[in-house]
Amino acid sequence: MEEKHFYEENTGAATSDTLIKVTGMYKDWFLDYASYVILERAVPAISDGLKPVQRRILHSMKDLDDGRYNKVANIVGHTMQYHPHGDASIADAMVQIGQKDLMIDMQGNWGNILTGDRAAASRYIEARLSKFALEVVFSPKVTNWQLSYDGRKKEPVYLPVKFPLLLAQGAEGIAVGLSTKILPHNFNELIQASIAYLKGKKFILLPDFQTGGIIDVQNYNDGMRGGKVRVRAKISAQDKSTLVITEIPFSTTTSSLIESILKANEKGKIRIKKIEDNTAANVEILIHLPAGISPDKTIDALYAFTACETSISPLGCVIVDHKPHFIGVSDMLRISTDSTVHTLKKELEVKLNELENQWHFASLERIFIENKVYRLIEDQETWEGVLTAIDEGLKPFVKVLKRPVVEDDLVRLTEIKIKRISKFDIDKAQQRIDALEGEIKEVRNNLDNLIEYAIDYFTHLKKEYGKDKDRLSEIRVFDDVDATKVVVRNLKLYVNKEEGFIGTSLKKDEYVCDCADIDDIIVFTKSGIMQVVKVDSKVFIEKDIIYAAVFKKKDQRTIYNLVYKDGKGGTSYIKRFAVTGVTRDKPYNLTQGKSGSEILYFSANPNGEAETITVLLRNTGTVKKLKWELDFADLQIKGRGVKGNIVSKYNILRVELKEKGVSTLKPRKIWFDPTVQKLNVDERGNLLGAFRGDDKLLLVDEKGVAKTVVPDLSLHFDIIPLIMERWVQERPITAVYFDSEKDRYFIKRFLIENKNKEDNFIGDNAKLIFVSSEWRPVIELVFVKPRGGDPLPNKSINVEDFISIKGFKAIGNQLTTTKIKEVILSDSLPYEEPKEEPLENLDVIDANQINDSDSNDTQTKLEL
Repeated sequence: MEEKHFYEENTGAATSDTLIKVTGMYKDWFLDYASYVILERAVPAISDGLKPVQRRILHSMKDLDDGRYNKVANIVGHTMQYHPHGDASIADAMVQIGQKDLMIDMQGNWGNILTGDRAAASRYIEARLSKFALEVVFSPKVTNWQLSYDGRKKEPVYLPVKFPLLLAQGAEGIAVGLSTKILPHNFNELIQASIAYLKGKKFILLPDFQTGGIIDVQNYNDGMRGGKVRVRAKISAQDKSTLVITEIPFSTTTSSLIESILKANEKGKIRIKKIEDNTAANVEILIHLPAGISPDKTIDALYAFTACETSISPLGCVIVDHKPHFIGVSDMLRISTDSTVHTLKKELEVKLNELENQWHFASLERIFIENKVYRLIEDQETWEGVLTAIDEGLKPFVKVLKRPVVEDDLVRLTEIKIKRISKFDIDKAQQRIDALEGEIKEVRNNLDNLIEYAIDYFTHLKKEYGKDKDRLSEIRVFDDVDATKVVVRNLKLYVNKEEGFIGTSLKKDEYVCDCADIDDIIVFTKSGIMQVVKVDSKVFIEKDIIYAAVFKKKDQRTIYNLVYKDGKGGTSYIKRFAVTGVTRDKPYNLTQGKSGSEILYFSANPNGEAETITVLLRNTGTVKKLKWELDFADLQIKGRGVKGNIVSKYNILRVELKEKGVSTLKPRKIWFDPTVQKLNVDERGNLLGAFRGDDKLLLVDEKGVAKTVVPDLSLHFDIIPLIMERWVQERPITAVYFDSEKDRYFIKRFLIENKNKEDNFIGDNAKLIFVSSEWRPVIELVFVKPRGGDPLPNKSINVEDFISIKGFKAIGNQLTTTKIKEVILSDSLPYEEPKEEPLENLDVIDANQINDSDSNDTQTKLEL
């Protein structure tokens, strides 16, 4: 049967013996279509940073420009003379340009990038080119022109943009087979980078978004493929039960952000009471929390489970020489800056040519009138005779000119009116010629020093248009949020120990704890099997479960104490171990794997506690000692696979808890990393101290608010406190402050009286000048120099002698009425801090040295 192509069947264009393969159609038609979409619609050109529709919109606005606003509908209609597509696509593109607030001066409702509200219909809103656009985008005399799609109009091939517009506005487009995503950058930083490039210096470009937010650009990769920018909303705690979002991530809106928060709340990832959206000119989203919910953990949970944190993958694809190229933003800036220099050079050359032509004709006009050459044409009867007479009359005087006199010059002289000749002022004419010579000299100097001229041009742009264009996005390194630590545990976990089932649907069985659907559960059985499983409705482990809890990965402070029997009637062993990481769903044997092995005693200790146990043997008549005590503190903490120490070779009747113990782990050292503004135990930043279980962190801020908090690693610090250290209850705080009502300075020493409450220790009408937590500080007062007088000498004060420790709310002692420039901590007197209570003389173990291995090292024999 004869094969026919779809084209043949629908058009009848082919004859019965014609065969067109699909591959041919694909190659000829589809690639043409793909090329058109790439070059003419989706991807911006490196030459001016614009897509064709954007270029045509700006060109149309220049056509219509008369200094007044035009209806957007009128501009869209005018653009359709150049752009062969519908009005909707042109209007949408124009709104996008306008919302970037750089090229278009807008009037009316142009939508809101914060809320996602659309602009009003194009017949209701108006626009005109901004002063910035008029200065940097258009220069008709150096523009290359081409015919529009229907041949009726001329349009620019590229606009002579003298600014890295592509990087300032950013660009996004999806073509056929490729896409582009160039992130916007800060206006002033782009100009500074262009100047640095022209000076031969290094520069770094980082994105900046209109929506603000906090950005992590460690993996920006110069905006090339494979890079990533993490963007976070700016969230702070307004009070203990309210969070406020004041900036949102780029590519989100308040509506989409609130929707993601509500979805996370419905899924139980976070817990909130209600959300209020008060966004207008600025973002303000209030998140009200239920009682007992931590604001800091909720902030981390918002970053982990909602659109409050997003990842953006840049992709620098641009059209270079009519082909798509993948380049970084640094190269884009270099190309743009080089293009600006080239355009400035062309403009100077055009201006020089115009000035030289003006100088030439002004000089020629002066010769023509001053030497009365115009009288030679009175007797001429033909046009050729007139031109010849003028040419002959000028010859004695043309040596001062810089180029020959041509026919156009002669014709132009004949067009001078008699009135102008009669009122001709030689001095004014010479002044004009001198002024033109000065301008020509300046232009030539600029051409000879083109780079300096370009630097001055960029400096002018920054001074003229960069005043209100400060960076909006704060650059910061993010600390990764562990979702398991911040998720709201809204599920309840149950266990059927006898049958060996664990899950959230076993509501008739024993309650274990609250959990979340992303948690892992660690389970121990009587036979010595340990297994970590995912939370589910019902999971079978093994009969006779003895312990189950939420598993914390890399947890080095939870220590398990264990006594087990090795096989039926075998030797008994004792060991201590931590479980920091395992393979999910894999059973691990904590005994030596012999049949009949059994756990005789088990405890899980969240802070490494070591209890004392009593071992009782069966009375067989051959054993002399049937009862003795063992202290787990005598054992080292090793890996889960260790064999352990021998307890007894005889049959144990039971093991009983005699006395609970204390932690054998060292106090946990905590650091503060100012880069990410969070606490950590990874030795990043400044060491705050070694914290025991009930130790608190002292915080004092610049507003005079002091408080103590549990050193939770999820704490957020929008502003770094003046004092951040482990709180010692007996250590006084020294503060110097200025009371604006009494117009004088005070000093006070006090202790934190209520460790569970934050409070202001200087009052609402005071300004904190100095604060210290040294035991016995000595301070130096530096005074402001009086007007017209000699500088006042500094004053040293031994704080301990000047004032005693008083109450938290005490005003303190008056220090001075003289204006203080600064207070310096000059020295601290020696003081021996009170020693902390020892840990019951135990052999303290550092949790960081725990080796969680599967080794079978046997420890020292403990049998008595």
